[in-house]
Amino acid sequence: MHRKLKELLDNPFFHGFIFILLAVFLAGHISRCVRNKNKMANNLIRTPWAKMLLVMDQIDKNYTDSITYDQVLDKAIPALLASLDPHSLYLPPTDLQQADDHLRGNFSGIGVEFNVPNDTAVIVSVIPGGPSEKAGLRSGDRIVSVEDTIVAGVKFNQDSLIRILRGPIDTKVKVGIKRSGEKDVLSFDIIRGLIPVHSLDAAIMLTPKLGYVKISTFSQSTHREFIEAALSLLDKGMEYMLLDLRDNPGGYMDQAYLLANEFLNKGDMVVYMEGRMRKRENFLAEGNGRLKNLKLYIAINENSASSSEIVAGAIQDNDRGVIIGRRSFGKGLVQEPIYFSDNSGIRLTVARFYTPSGRCIQKPYTADYNYDILERYQRGEMRSADSIKVNDSLKYTTVHGHTVYGGGGIIPDVFVPIDTTGITEFLIKANRKSLQMKFSSIFADRHRKRLTEIADTASLEKLFTEEDLATQFKLYATAQGVKPTAEEWDISGGVLIRQLKGLIGRYSAMKEDAFYPYILEIDNLADKVKELVSESVKQEKN
Repeated sequence: MHRKLKELLDNPFFHGFIFILLAVFLAGHISRCVRNKNKMANNLIRTPWAKMLLVMDQIDKNYTDSITYDQVLDKAIPALLASLDPHSLYLPPTDLQQADDHLRGNFSGIGVEFNVPNDTAVIVSVIPGGPSEKAGLRSGDRIVSVEDTIVAGVKFNQDSLIRILRGPIDTKVKVGIKRSGEKDVLSFDIIRGLIPVHSLDAAIMLTPKLGYVKISTFSQSTHREFIEAALSLLDKGMEYMLLDLRDNPGGYMDQAYLLANEFLNKGDMVVYMEGRMRKRENFLAEGNGRLKNLKLYIAINENSASSSEIVAGAIQDNDRGVIIGRRSFGKGLVQEPIYFSDNSGIRLTVARFYTPSGRCIQKPYTADYNYDILERYQRGEMRSADSIKVNDSLKYTTVHGHTVYGGGGIIPDVFVPIDTTGITEFLIKANRKSLQMKFSSIFADRHRKRLTEIADTASLEKLFTEEDLATQFKLYATAQGVKPTAEEWDISGGVLIRQLKGLIGRYSAMKEDAFYPYILEIDNLADKVKELVSESVKQEKN
């Protein structure tokens, strides 16, 4: 037993945290290998983790009550990892499976997208060719029960609903559906299948020359989805691109590299990694990108992290495009997945990544690490670029000599403050009660058949005009106890109506292609990019 442990210790990859995990799992058996406390100390005192092994051994031999090892480990391991850095973590089997499914871009489920505007899940769309479409589910159906569990009208947790709808591929799940026009609850037996998860939310033309691409995460399919969308927009006349990475938490690093590679010249540095047990590894552009001549803007904010920051850092440090928005999250650590035989695993930080200029954008590990974003709000950083704190000792220069900073996210080249347009007490109350989402669901129910046939904006606008959307929503909001004054509606009405049009548009055949054009009309960052593109076009003509 000791020889095997020593072999693990001598292996650099397993040295350190992997050893402690194995040691913890073996702790219940150590007492059978060690005859007495002194011999235990003598044999293990030379290892870095001797005290941990001794403590576990003493618990195993002397603790007054019986021990449930899994419960102890499920509490101890996360605490151990949390002492290292904020991003090393332990994942029990269920959490690990969900995390992997999300990153891989697919999962096994029934193939529906739903909202929960009140206390009942309403199906917004049924994925074409998926299990639910084959079974006969429709947009607008309400999910009442899953197997023998009632999930409607009981404030059933949305995450819990997702979990029970998902399951192993080719397994059956019984779903109770309440459908408009049907008196009784309809029962469907649905055979779960593999459901693709798309990381690209939208790809549309904002102006005749400006294309917009929104990426929500970096999954295994991100680069493929992105390049297909980009080439399609090029065919529509795109000369400028707004790549929206706002609220993108990251994901697979290789997908960030492949995406950045599309814009850079051969030999340009994309990123490099280095750690205590990892030699420096450079990732250089191959020069085969198809978007090297495209004029580029990348949108980031305080929730853009990890792989999003790799892309933004590569573009900024190579002076290849304009970074616009607010300072990014500041995650410059690389996690490596390590799996165990019980289907649990850890994400262990093994290196830091560095942008081409040599900066690590990881923000400091402070006691307030998880409240950093709140502190940015409090000190005014979301409203003013002058409030951004920089560390002059972490000053770097880009390829063309522009100053950039490390130690706390990517600072944009063009700052755009948080948008407060249309904010009134009425809008705040409406948001708190999710009135826009609830009303859009009710409106879609009344016009279900017509919406499913609408495939263009003109037809959608015709419906909104015929139904006098503004009047209907004000009456609905008033009935819900949120009545706007005339002044409040003058200020907030334009914002609310565009939100409603986008939300209702999602129920049409256009789906996200209806949602984003309306939402981007009230997006101050999109407005700023349009302004910059317009100025650029004028300069080119001159």
